[in-house]
Amino acid sequence: MAVRPYWKGYLKLSLVTCPVLMIPAISESEKVRFHTLNRETQNRVESRFVDAVTGKEVKEEDEVKGYQRGEDEYVLLEDEELETVALDSTRTIDISTFTPRDSIEWIWLDTPYYLSPNEPVGEEAFCVIRDAMEAQKMVGISRLVISRRERAVMLEPRGKGIVLWTLRYGDEVRGEAAYFTAASEVKADSEMMPLVQRLIKKLTKDWNPKMVADPVQERLVDIIAAKKKAMKRPAKAKPESSSSQATPNNVINIMDALKKSVAAESRGRK
Repeated sequence: MAVRPYWKGYLKLSLVTCPVLMIPAISESEKVRFHTLNRETQNRVESRFVDAVTGKEVKEEDEVKGYQRGEDEYVLLEDEELETVALDSTRTIDISTFTPRDSIEWIWLDTPYYLSPNEPVGEEAFCVIRDAMEAQKMVGISRLVISRRERAVMLEPRGKGIVLWTLRYGDEVRGEAAYFTAASEVKADSEMMPLVQRLIKKLTKDWNPKMVADPVQERLVDIIAAKKKAMKRPAKAKPESSSSQATPNNVINIMDALKKSVAAESRGRK
């Protein structure tokens, strides 16, 4: 099934413009999802907004956004007022800046999207922008309104297309210095280093998407399949072995543990 575009608009660099479409690079559509039901009737339960004081249901036309400025005091903002914010970036990705790709650390990257030409007439302009960034190892920086919020975005050439990453806001990223102070004061033992390096080498594998498979989803699918076969018979969870539940003793000799780990890996690969 073809994926519907998340957004359509224009990619612009100075006087060069081309129509583009954006599709989410990640999907959760394959995840097992549940509905909340009434146990007695097995009908679905609906969520409704209720006034926190009166307890009465609030009609959709009476709902409004409010910014709290004091206790029980709010500044009200209508939908029309919110929609006027950053209108210039709702339909156009105007690249305003270029920066080396390796200058943007991973922690700033939020959500990826695939950006591609939307019409044949814009393919040449799109390819020129993409290939020029690739040749110079640069990424473009722009802004785009997504879900009513203007986001800084990074455009990275990738194969035949461009990956658009939304970037985190500056106040969302915490500096690492305040959290790595304890570890930075400890120097690695010169005798332990070769053992750890050997262990890393023995455990090194090429990347495979199966490394990030979701075992919980797989078990849920199995449980649901069993329930379908026997609707009234509850699925019994398999008890884990005692060995997998054993709590390790944290008071260990690191050097001994490393030697045993390397030895165990060596035996396992013979």
